[in-house]
Amino acid sequence: MYTLLVADDHPLYRDALRSALSQSMSELTLLEASDLNDTLEKAQHNDVDLLLLDLHMPGSSDLFGLIHIRKLYPELPVAVVSGLEDKNIVSKVMNTGAMGFIPKTTSSQNIALAVKTILNGETWVPESLANDLDDTDDEFSALAEKVASLTPAQYKVLCFMRDGLLNKQIGFELDIAEATVKAHVTALFRKLGINNRTQAVLISSQLQLEPPAPQLCHK
Repeated sequence: MYTLLVADDHPLYRDALRSALSQSMSELTLLEASDLNDTLEKAQHNDVDLLLLDLHMPGSSDLFGLIHIRKLYPELPVAVVSGLEDKNIVSKVMNTGAMGFIPKTTSSQNIALAVKTILNGETWVPESLANDLDDTDDEFSALAEKVASLTPAQYKVLCFMRDGLLNKQIGFELDIAEATVKAHVTALFRKLGINNRTQAVLISSQLQLEPPAPQLCHK
C-alpha cells in the first residue's frame, strides 16, 4: 500500500491524476493539497511515499516550494508535475533534488509508469528529454541550498525585490512595517552571502521558471 500526496491547486488535474493512478495501482491512498502550507501540513502528519508537486500552486512560486520541501523533508521523494516543459526547467528541477519531472501533457499510462519508477527508487523524466538535460550544476545546487535557509516571508521579500519594489512598497504589499521589511532584507542578505539588491535580483532571477507574472509573489 502506497500513500501519495498530490499538491496542485487545480481540482480537475488532481482528479485526473487520481483516475490515472487508480487504474493501474489498486493499493493506493491518495491525499490532496491545494497550496504549499496544506502540502507541508499533510506531509508532516502522514506517512507519504511520494509527493507530486505542482511548481506554481499558491505559496510555491518558482522553485521555492520544491526547495523548501526538500529542506524540511529531505527523505521524501518529490516528483514535479508542471505545465512547463523545457529542458532548462527540467534540469533546474532535477538539480534541486526532485526524483522526477512529469509534464501535465503526459498520458495516463506514462504517469503511472513514472510514479512506479520513482517509488522503486529511480528517477524519471520524459523520454524526449532524458538525453538532453544539463549535467549536474554544483553552483546551482549550492544556490538552492542557500535559498532553502530563507523563510517563506524572506523569500517573498526577495521576490518583490526582483520585481523592482522598494522597501516601502514591499511593506504595503505584505501588510508589514517598513522596518520589518528591512529586517527581512538584512537577514536574507546574510543567508545568501550577498550585500546589495543587485545581487539579490540576480539570485532570484535564477530561480524563475518563466517570465514573471504580476501576481507571482502575491500568491
